[in-house]
Order: sequence, then C-alpha cells, then structure tokens
Amino acid sequence: MSNPIIKTVIRTKFLLTSREKASWMIRSNADAYLRLADRFGAGKGMEQATVPSMIGVDPEMRGWSFFQILEHNVIVNRSIAAMVKALALGKEPRGAALMNTKTDVLPKGVSGSEQIGYFRQSVYDYLSMVSDLPSLRGTAQRTHPIFGPFDAHKWHCMLGFHLGLHLKQAERVLAMVTGE
Repeated sequence: MSNPIIKTVIRTKFLLTSREKASWMIRSNADAYLRLADRFGAGKGMEQATVPSMIGVDPEMRGWSFFQILEHNVIVNRSIAAMVKALALGKEPRGAALMNTKTDVLPKGVSGSEQIGYFRQSVYDYLSMVSDLPSLRGTAQRTHPIFGPFDAHKWHCMLGFHLGLHLKQAERVLAMVTGE
C-alpha cells in the first residue's frame, strides 16, 4: 500500500482511538471469528479457497483455508503482543516482535480445528496482558512495514485492524466453500 492518504487516514484513526475502543475492536473481531468457526465446521474449515484481490490480503495469502487464516492471526497476534509489551515497558523489542512480515507470518502447513483454540487463547492472552501495562501512548516507536513508526498504542490498534482485514477474507472463504 503506497497511497500516502490511506496511510495518513489509518495513522490518524489510531491516534484518535482510545485504548478501550481498540481493545473492544479486538474482542469484537475475535468474537466474529469464533462465530464463523461454528459455521465452517471442521471439514469446511480446512478447505482452501482463493479470494479475489482484497486490501490487506497479499497475493500469497489469497488461497488460504479458514484455519490457515486463524493460524496467520495467531502468529501476528503474538508478534504484536511482544511488540506492545516491549514498547510499553521501555524495553528493546526482540523475538516474536521482530518477525519478517512477508515470510514468518505464513501458516506452517495444513491447519486444522486446533487453530480455533490457539486463536481464542492468543486474543485472551493479549487482552489480559495489555490491560496490565502502563501507558501505551508516547512510548518509543518501531516501524510498521506499511504504516511507518508506531508507538505501543498504535500497535495495539493495529491488532484489531489486522483482525478486521482478515475477517473479511474469512467471510469470503465461508461463502465460497459452503455456498452461503
């Protein structure tokens, strides 16, 4: 995404979003994924479907199953959690916070229904962790590969935004594999 207007809009949106609103968005999107999981079932959740070009869904991500989308979100959730925690505590981000956003976020193989539990846990762990952190605003910043420098608060907002992007993909995959 090279459009500077979109980048500015997203950064401004995050700036104007409260910590509580960002947490609500994360919870709301996670609940929507879990409702979708009930509609997919174990078999359909493993069926891959190639969605049309979508904002936020890179070409190598377009042919995933619902469970692969969940696995991707678990990986990204853990990475953002590590970044937010490090920045909020004034520490240097390392480990999961420093993953390669083109390769390290891809599902590792065939993803099954176990991803539902992993996804749920990654969100609950994140929300619990972030609720215990000091201020997220005004921390040191680390560069998001698309949107530029983010403090811990903007990374917190990014988690909900990211879930929302792939939620649209998951809904499209549901329609394609179930005919709903």
